[in-house]
Amino acid sequence: MDPLQRAPQNQASPLVGHNVATADHALMDAVTAFGGEHASDIVAALTPMGSLAGSAEAREHWHLANENEPVLRTTDRFGNRVDEVEFHPSWHWLMTQGVGFGLTAEPWTSRSPVAHLQRAAGFYTWGQVEQGHMCPITMTYAVIPALRVDDAVAKQWTAGLASRTYDFGLRSPDTKAGLLAGMGMTEKQGGSDLRTNQTQARPTEAHGEYLLTGHKWFTSAPMNDIFLVLAQAPEGVTCFVVPRVRPDGTRNSVSIVRLKDKLGNRSNASSELELNDTWAVRLGDEGRGIRTIIEMVSATRQDCILGSAGIMRKAVAEAAWHTSQRSAFGATLADQPAMINVLADLAVESEAATMVSLRLASAVDKPHDAHEQALRRIGLALEKFWVCKRTPFMVAEALECLGGNGYVEESGMPLLFRESPLNSIWEGSGNVNALDVLRALAREPESLDAWITEVGSVRGENRHLDATVDDVLTELADLSDIEVRARRIAGRMAAALQGTVLLQHGDASVADAFCASRLGGDWGGTFGTLPRGLDLAGIVSRTTPHLES
Repeated sequence: MDPLQRAPQNQASPLVGHNVATADHALMDAVTAFGGEHASDIVAALTPMGSLAGSAEAREHWHLANENEPVLRTTDRFGNRVDEVEFHPSWHWLMTQGVGFGLTAEPWTSRSPVAHLQRAAGFYTWGQVEQGHMCPITMTYAVIPALRVDDAVAKQWTAGLASRTYDFGLRSPDTKAGLLAGMGMTEKQGGSDLRTNQTQARPTEAHGEYLLTGHKWFTSAPMNDIFLVLAQAPEGVTCFVVPRVRPDGTRNSVSIVRLKDKLGNRSNASSELELNDTWAVRLGDEGRGIRTIIEMVSATRQDCILGSAGIMRKAVAEAAWHTSQRSAFGATLADQPAMINVLADLAVESEAATMVSLRLASAVDKPHDAHEQALRRIGLALEKFWVCKRTPFMVAEALECLGGNGYVEESGMPLLFRESPLNSIWEGSGNVNALDVLRALAREPESLDAWITEVGSVRGENRHLDATVDDVLTELADLSDIEVRARRIAGRMAAALQGTVLLQHGDASVADAFCASRLGGDWGGTFGTLPRGLDLAGIVSRTTPHLES
């Protein structure tokens, strides 16, 4: 044999041919715990999705969709304004699968008692394939609770948004087999301070119809069919439904100024929009736009947590897989004590995020349970702050496990790293969510009661968790300079909730490691510093993917 044709020595193969869902022990634990008697149905739905997600085909589309970014076409060849975005075929393949798996608005129309949990598990699973296309999928799911402020408006749009058919293109919604939704809230002068929005809404003679004029600084997925938009009506900030095609079949006056040149999430088109007498329908009462659209924001925050948990899982899976096949200094990397500690630590972070994200998603299936809804309200702000904030730190360490191989684009780890800060910024950055926690505690005492009840359910099982809960309650008893301590409080509450879910439903070794390190402080502040006496090898074994036979 030609020496140049010999099989490469000591090289890891790409992580393909595994089931992203069923090989994930934390995900399966969460589905079993929260799905109850319906868990087997959820696993049955996840299995083909997980198999496709772990395929070489899906991995190729991940890279191609990001190497071939969307292109804005503002005019056609004759100079007519068209404001269209062109995408690579890989984007359309990804969207076809994601919509086809029912990850958009279908749960809101389903009779299944675990529809939202199943969708959340699917979102977490399929999002590990490619993160950019999950943005329009998220917004299409999240728009429904906001639309339900007006029964007639919700009835008009829900069926199309809940469709499992991806039907790309700017046409009359009545002629399309499936619809997608977007959102335009922020403006350049205010950002998160939505009350400073300057877009103006002028009522027409038709009841509930307005013309909007203004500029939107950040609108993701401008190719979608409808958008929720905030604008200043005579009575204050109001929410509006803006379709890209008007009821008479003509294009609405929505101009795409440019697509954003972003750090990551490059497969997805994020844009600036200009509205010039743009036709819109009011959603909810004038002056209550922020309260109306906040329902959409809550649902998108849920997906931010799920998305970050999925990024974490993909990162640790890649690290565990690579190190299980690569040798150095006389032993397989994954068998060396220092690397075992790193991989176990990464796995603990990932499993905590997975379990808590599915726990909060399961509450959506219990709309009439006061405890579940109160816990979800505060839990989303807590874990949006904490899980999303932890992700870049965690992904950077996972990338390092691959060494130089992890720094080259072919590995996919740079793609994952560039994506990792996104969810901490979207739908409220760290400070916004930490302050939202304080507002919830002040305005909705039942949210604190729900947190206390939840973490109190395991009182006495772990001294580190008990001490953390006591520390939080001491912090909350002192209201002086509480905003300065907002992040500290939010982080401790979030970690305590994660520890609780792990103790209740997770792997015992993972729960012990989490509580000792994240809650007990027996941790060096970087990954790979878990204390002695823990089952690190067992944790690593749980997290290492295995190929399908």
